[in-house]
Amino acid sequence: MKSLGNIRRSFAPWNDPSAKPYIAFENITKAFGSFIAVNDLTLHVFQREFFALLGASGCGKSTLLRMLAGFEQPTSGRILLDGQEMSGIPPYRRPVNMMFQSYALFPHMTVEKNIAFGLKQDGMAKSEIEDRVAQMLKLVKLEQFGKRKPHQLSGGQRQRVALARSIAKRPKVLLLDEPLGALDKKLREETQFELMDLQQELGLTFMVVTHDQEEAMTMADRIAIMDRGQVKQVATPAEVYEAPNSRFVADFIGSVTLFEGKVEKAEGNRIEIAGTDGFPIRAESAVAVTPGATVHYAIRPEKIRLTKARPADPSVNAAEGEIWDIAYLGDMTVFHVRLASGKVIKISQMNATREAEEPFGWDEQAWVSFPANAGIVLTS
Repeated sequence: MKSLGNIRRSFAPWNDPSAKPYIAFENITKAFGSFIAVNDLTLHVFQREFFALLGASGCGKSTLLRMLAGFEQPTSGRILLDGQEMSGIPPYRRPVNMMFQSYALFPHMTVEKNIAFGLKQDGMAKSEIEDRVAQMLKLVKLEQFGKRKPHQLSGGQRQRVALARSIAKRPKVLLLDEPLGALDKKLREETQFELMDLQQELGLTFMVVTHDQEEAMTMADRIAIMDRGQVKQVATPAEVYEAPNSRFVADFIGSVTLFEGKVEKAEGNRIEIAGTDGFPIRAESAVAVTPGATVHYAIRPEKIRLTKARPADPSVNAAEGEIWDIAYLGDMTVFHVRLASGKVIKISQMNATREAEEPFGWDEQAWVSFPANAGIVLTS
């Protein structure tokens, strides 16, 4: 029998041309008066996928989730779930459930009664409700807390109660709107992995809305990066980080340094970029570019090396600068190096040992360097 981890690693229905999407947003537009919250958006989510909508506040991600839940109606376009069009179907008739950031637990009810509330509303038999509630309590590891009320629980325990109530009705899709926002950092990190395991165990489709990049990168099979009501890129966490399709995505996900310049030479996938803040860059491009074209070269801080002397390898890109800032974060140290052009480059180095092999100080001269394949060439 495959472990949950092995199942997740082999899960990629979006790469199968014959796979049909479980949730389909087709040319969805949502307007509030003159404000366009979602703009002609098309997006497909597959069954059993843990899918994240990631973007800044006001980008339209929560509106999209609310339209799937039935709390908002599209101005135009249509939404299909498991082949059924959702227009005209009220929220309580849709095979989805939504878990809000506030949890919205009933303070006067016990944990058991909170979980049972939706089942009673559906007219389920009392004995079946008791069995289902017991299953949910076991699933979220709260068997000993069934008689307590929400105010007698910790924040993490309340979050689990809200989750148990959301999945008790066994929806086809669970929608989570900033579900971990009320938890502290350590508990949030632990709960991310618990949600991943629970989603695999239940075999449900999860759609989560978040503005927390780390949360989306940790939990999701794929991420949709949204901006101003449109999807900028849909890809796996590794792809959006290592192969962003635009400057916006590169700059939005994690930390990045962007160099702008013109292509001076292009031979196959190898190019040379001139005018990039005082020094030329040799790069490898996955897309065809022509000499004279303006491009951006994006590179992550962990891909850059910081040394006291110029690297001996003449094939690497190298520039000298001055260390302006140093931030020790425990597992890594972050350096800000200012080049002669005024460009500030961010470099992160893992602290693999207790003592730095080559310690650096403020205002010290140093060399930043990186190979041609360390970054990505962006044309948009």
